[in-house]
Amino acid sequence: MNYLFLDTCFEEIEAITTIDLLRRAGIELTTVSVTGNLRVMGAHQVEVTADQCIENCNFQDAQMLILPGGATHLDQCKPLCDLLLKHNEQDKPIAAICAAPSVLGKLGILEGKQATCYPGFEDFLGESFVGGLVVESKNIITAKGPGLAADFAFCLIEHLAGEEKADQVYDAAQY
Repeated sequence: MNYLFLDTCFEEIEAITTIDLLRRAGIELTTVSVTGNLRVMGAHQVEVTADQCIENCNFQDAQMLILPGGATHLDQCKPLCDLLLKHNEQDKPIAAICAAPSVLGKLGILEGKQATCYPGFEDFLGESFVGGLVVESKNIITAKGPGLAADFAFCLIEHLAGEEKADQVYDAAQY
């Protein structure tokens, strides 16, 4: 199972585009609220109902963890931070877009890796910041921002289900 985490003020285009394209690819994805409520309000007043709350998940089947941007308080959710650290120690894939790579930087997950982020968050990435639009480095996938939500999602599909599946969804979506 793959998990996408939602916090108040998440970037709707990054979360919803990723959810939609991964599910079109047939990839199992559970959305997880870190707010204590299944209903989570995005940055532009789009409310989404998550599949689960973080306190009700055990993540034993976690394949990829995905962090959409906008929700810059994800690093204040201790269960999520612990999960990210454990996932990274096991070299399992973690993906983050926009401001969310800053969470990985704050946790030290980006050490020895390359990453990109939304302008203004580069300092949180330290020496890992290389710019770029979508960057894959070891077990980490990062993307710059909202305009790259589809590119980010297609990269995740390719990573999880292969290039052929990514191409199929790409063509069907008329991207």
